[in-house]
Amino acid sequence: MTTLARTAVGLAAIGRPAYINLGRTTVLPSSRDVSAMREVTYEVLDAAYAEGIRRVDVARSYGRAEEFLAGWLADRGHGDVVVSSKWGYDYVGEWRVDAEVHEVKEHSLSRFRAQWEKTRSLLGDVVSLYQVHSLTPDSPLFTDRALLEALAELADTGVRVGFSTSGAKQADTVRRALELEVDGRRVFTAVQSTWNLLERSAGAALREAHESGVLVQVKETLANGRLAVDPPAQLVDVARRYGVGCDAVAVAAVYAQPWADVVLIGPASVDQLRSNLAGAAVSLSADALSDLDSVERSPKEYWAERSALAWQ
Repeated sequence: MTTLARTAVGLAAIGRPAYINLGRTTVLPSSRDVSAMREVTYEVLDAAYAEGIRRVDVARSYGRAEEFLAGWLADRGHGDVVVSSKWGYDYVGEWRVDAEVHEVKEHSLSRFRAQWEKTRSLLGDVVSLYQVHSLTPDSPLFTDRALLEALAELADTGVRVGFSTSGAKQADTVRRALELEVDGRRVFTAVQSTWNLLERSAGAALREAHESGVLVQVKETLANGRLAVDPPAQLVDVARRYGVGCDAVAVAAVYAQPWADVVLIGPASVDQLRSNLAGAAVSLSADALSDLDSVERSPKEYWAERSALAWQ
């Protein structure tokens, strides 16, 4: 699979007015009303499609991302776009940047059924992968037999069923979730986890998943913009050597992982998209990758810093 064929554009940063990504507010329209954000989304999707990207990732909690994507697909008539979406979080921010709460999580059978119905009403049959959003070890999903059976029924219709992970125990979550079965068959055949130069703790579990035939998607490749806006000195040095931005090197480091089937980027503008995609042309040497090893953080430290990022 070519590098661009492994690439997906996520709409978390442009499907709603507020998000935690650094480097986002300076490139978005000042108003950030629905019309303005729809226009930004169309521009990014048009540019991504022109570059050869055919994968798009959304979620019920990404504001109006599913709606924007559905409109773009209908307007452009593209029939070759692979769409993944997620359920579990409900967007409650009321299109306000200053909302006290932007999303509420619930892993229940009723939430799954309601959100799948909404996703289907917007995107029809184009969703090929539907994922539990932000699965963690304490999720009630693990012991909810009715929910697991409903997910298995969705898989029987031809829609791939997966989960995304977050938090310091991603590796445990991946391994435990991939053991879940209904009628002797694995419930989940795809996983979307955070892996980047700062947070690598899920790497071994993701490699195991890939080797067992599970589709592995890597999210937060730029650590919610931290690797682009406030890069470690080692990353700056490697980027200078290769003549590209720090974001491109960070993305290239994810492409370098053979178990990463799909690499997600989440640009907030066309310029950010193109800067990120410069990483597709970068083949990092073993020495460069070694030089970047020292920037890794402990999972506890990484997720604590992520939790402190402000919605803006």
